[in-house]
Amino acid sequence: MIVLSFLVKIREKARMVGKTVVLPEGEDERVVTAAAKIVELGVAKPVVLGIKANMERVANDLGISLKGVDIIEIANSPKLDEYATKFAELRAKKGMTFEKAKEIMSTDPNFYGAMMVKMKDADAMVSGSDSPTADVLRAGLQIIGTKPGIKTVSSMFVMELTERQETYGEVLLFGDCSVIPVPTSEQLADIAEASVITAKNVVGMEGKVALMTFSTKGSASHPDIDVVKEAGNILKERGVTFPFEAEIQADAAIVKSVAMKKCPESKVAGSANILVFPNLAAGNIGYKLVQRLAGANAYGPLIQGLASPINDLSRGCSVDDIVNLVAITAVQAAE
Repeated sequence: MIVLSFLVKIREKARMVGKTVVLPEGEDERVVTAAAKIVELGVAKPVVLGIKANMERVANDLGISLKGVDIIEIANSPKLDEYATKFAELRAKKGMTFEKAKEIMSTDPNFYGAMMVKMKDADAMVSGSDSPTADVLRAGLQIIGTKPGIKTVSSMFVMELTERQETYGEVLLFGDCSVIPVPTSEQLADIAEASVITAKNVVGMEGKVALMTFSTKGSASHPDIDVVKEAGNILKERGVTFPFEAEIQADAAIVKSVAMKKCPESKVAGSANILVFPNLAAGNIGYKLVQRLAGANAYGPLIQGLASPINDLSRGCSVDDIVNLVAITAVQAAE
């Protein structure tokens, strides 16, 4: 089925690469259930942080097996001192001491999980079912940091369409929908570049980027439009090789008949597959409307710009959401 095609491809890739993904929220029943399903499907090697007795009790109640799931109780971890030492070193300029670092590592599973990735004891991390996005990102930024040369951490949703694929394609990428409230021109350019990489690595798709606003090629004038236009100028100065269009409305970006009227000479208009929103309000509203009204499957948010993959779940996520994001994250880790 077309609806499952993206997930089928992702799961196949994830099985092939065999990455280890840490899930810090072992006290969440959904995470325990997802870990068992991850083993069953073979999409990753799950490491879950939590109290083993509690997790086994949940598993027994649900009638599932935790065989193949690595469970770590962080307060009793034999690597606690090693991780605390490294964390204190990373944050020394911020006044971090070994004692404080050890306290954080022994009590905050997001920080412990991020350190597992930093120390190569795991390939990636997926969290957020029971943590605010800010907590997940804080751990990622303080421990993993950004990729060399990257200043901006942003997010991307993979939107798998279930209707009208013949018009709009099977998959569109939406960004940024969960991290930067009001991006600058430079940040919008960074989001565009990072999204093209995500499109290639995760979806296997060559990106065609639309930097959207409420004007197409001078049809309106406003400082907010100028921010988007300047993002296009920055991409030109950087000499990016992917096709993009700055200052374009959503309909002109994805509807060929509208594109022919508003910007007929554009190589992107009418066929864009990466939609960069001008701010977080537009992005968050946009992906949720497409998800709810058009029945699209929304996978993410995928965090872009970190040195190693750390992805954030919605606190309203389902077990399948966790499994799917782990598979996607494993594929990211392979790249």
